[in-house]
Amino acid sequence: MRRSSGFCLLNNVAIAVAALRSDGLATRIAIVDWDVHHGDGTQSIFDADPDLCYTSTHQWPLFPGSGLNEERGTGMAVGTKHNWPLPPGSGDDVCVHAWIDDLLPALVAFQPEAILVSAGYDAHRSDPLANLEVTKAGFGAVAHALGSASRRLGLPGVALTLEGGYDLEALRASAATTVRELVAGRAG
Repeated sequence: MRRSSGFCLLNNVAIAVAALRSDGLATRIAIVDWDVHHGDGTQSIFDADPDLCYTSTHQWPLFPGSGLNEERGTGMAVGTKHNWPLPPGSGDDVCVHAWIDDLLPALVAFQPEAILVSAGYDAHRSDPLANLEVTKAGFGAVAHALGSASRRLGLPGVALTLEGGYDLEALRASAATTVRELVAGRAG
């Protein structure tokens, strides 16, 4: 994308990818995106990049109207983009299943040198913006599994960028649980 749209003027994870690459810290990078909206800008920027694995859960249908399962990347990058659209009303069971049984195994198989998270908490059941039913426990379960995966991959850690989240108590509790469980998953 060459323009801002939706809720973002700057793409935080795309900037982080560019910095990691320009500083020679990582070439093969995975992005985990659990914001309620599909990261259409992120996927568009990296759609043809075979060294970028993009994984996403998001509500479908919902703005921006992208992120279907069949959107898997283009050219040499086919198979490096993984979308799991969630129907309205989906909660922890469906979301955690998507990550643990499909998206995180795809990320591990990609063997990234760095993992960046677009950590949006607008999929929380208390958030007024959408209609998913994820709780802080669901975000925590995904974060724990992600921490464990990063440890198994031999990575020094995982970088989180705060994205959406419009219920302040749900945002606070979910972000705190994410950090706690990410650290616990890394500890083993």
